[in-house]
Amino acid sequence: MSRFLVVVPPLTGHVNPTVGLARELVARGHEVAWTGTESVLRPLLGPDARVFGTGTRAFRAQGGHGLAAVRSLWEGFIVPYARFTAKTLDAAVREFRPDALLVDQHTPAGALVAHRHRLPWATLAPGAMELGRPFRGLPQVEEWMTGLLQGLWRRAGLPEEEYVDPRFSPDLVLAFTGPALTGPQPFPAEYAPVGPVLADRPADPAFPWERLVEGRRRVLVTMGTLAGELGADFLARAVRAVELCGEDVQPVFAAPLDLLPGLPAHAVAVDRAPVLELMARGALDAVLCHGGMNTVGEALAHGLPLVTAPIRHDQPFVAAQVVASGAGLRVPFARVTPDQLAVRLRTVLDDPEYRAAATRVGAALRAGGGAPVAADRVEALVADGAPQANPLV
Repeated sequence: MSRFLVVVPPLTGHVNPTVGLARELVARGHEVAWTGTESVLRPLLGPDARVFGTGTRAFRAQGGHGLAAVRSLWEGFIVPYARFTAKTLDAAVREFRPDALLVDQHTPAGALVAHRHRLPWATLAPGAMELGRPFRGLPQVEEWMTGLLQGLWRRAGLPEEEYVDPRFSPDLVLAFTGPALTGPQPFPAEYAPVGPVLADRPADPAFPWERLVEGRRRVLVTMGTLAGELGADFLARAVRAVELCGEDVQPVFAAPLDLLPGLPAHAVAVDRAPVLELMARGALDAVLCHGGMNTVGEALAHGLPLVTAPIRHDQPFVAAQVVASGAGLRVPFARVTPDQLAVRLRTVLDDPEYRAAATRVGAALRAGGGAPVAADRVEALVADGAPQANPLV
């Protein structure tokens, strides 16, 4: 038996894939614990999960597009969250004594703690953007990001001559996607694109299943957990678009009600929808989303075509791959009109080629092996071991 400590940010889309991996590891006799913001993790993991809480603190919301969004993400969340959690992560390692850490790319403090204790660690890649070097054409941006990471390294008191990029484990990078969404470029041997890792999530007894009307085609509308007020105007246009689609199309909105003005009577709206359960039950016919890797991967794994309205980060790249595969269409987030959005939605619903392409792409993603292959690679990481001499404790 081995012990694995999962280090994740308080972001739903980053936590969900770790649940399926953890269940596979536990089924094989291993022990798994998480560290992060317990108020976010507990509802996602259930009451029995072992969580080493890092405390709660408000971080600056992400904003903007393009490079402004990248700057906001790093300076408003990644760096301050790493500083905030560094000591509690170290305490969690001392108490839990894991054999390896599984570290989300947005929580570099986990990699720093692993290095301090000379423990092997695997990277959990939550999206497509940082699987490669997306800013290779912008050396000043790469230099700026490296400077921030080196600053965290020095702050942790680690020897500068041992510096490694904490976003990329030299031994294992687990990516919950596959070539169908990352493109055909080859990855190094330590990269494992295992496809979507799906697992049942805690049931939501409040979801109004009785309101789903038989015979209507249903579209899930979700702009992710980070869009916030930025998505308000788009959601208002989406409400009008699904109304224009006609009453035979029933929308299921996963968004706060105050961002959904003038909902048609047949619409369903909840703060959080049981997305995987809706998909698994065959209760959806298409998905309208922001192009986030997890939502797209889950939809395709269930053969659902998409209309994407990418906002920032890797979302435009993922949306482009969806279009290239024939599994969906893309619309401009800031400029699409309700009429244009309604046409795109009706197109993916009415043309069976989109559903057929989504099924093909989903099968290709599932061929990555999911949780069993991910667990194989994690077990091999521990079996191979890591240098244990001179731990910095």
